[in-house]
Amino acid sequence: MSGQVQGRKIDLGEGVVAEVVRDWYNPLIRRREVTLRIHHMLKPTPMRIMLRMALANAFGADVSRVYIRRIDTEYGMGVSVAEVHIYDSKERALQFEPQYVIDRNGGVELEF
Repeated sequence: MSGQVQGRKIDLGEGVVAEVVRDWYNPLIRRREVTLRIHHMLKPTPMRIMLRMALANAFGADVSRVYIRRIDTEYGMGVSVAEVHIYDSKERALQFEPQYVIDRNGGVELEF
């Protein structure tokens, strides 16, 4: 899976586009580790919950298996770098992701 979608563009809606910089599968932990460059000129940094749902849809994964580890935005740039983990199962995610990351991402089960 490594390198298969590097350079791929993902439309996140409202003029926000994410570009896959790195896509690597970690067989030991059984997760996909994705680094994204998110272009959001003249718009705020995307919310984690919205980013999580859009990436779950783009990668064909259940939202309970997708976790945004971090989003770094430079002041005034309109570009963010996000680190995302997509697990093979929800149980694996709960074993490896710290509780604060799970909480930041809206918990295990999203409520709407």
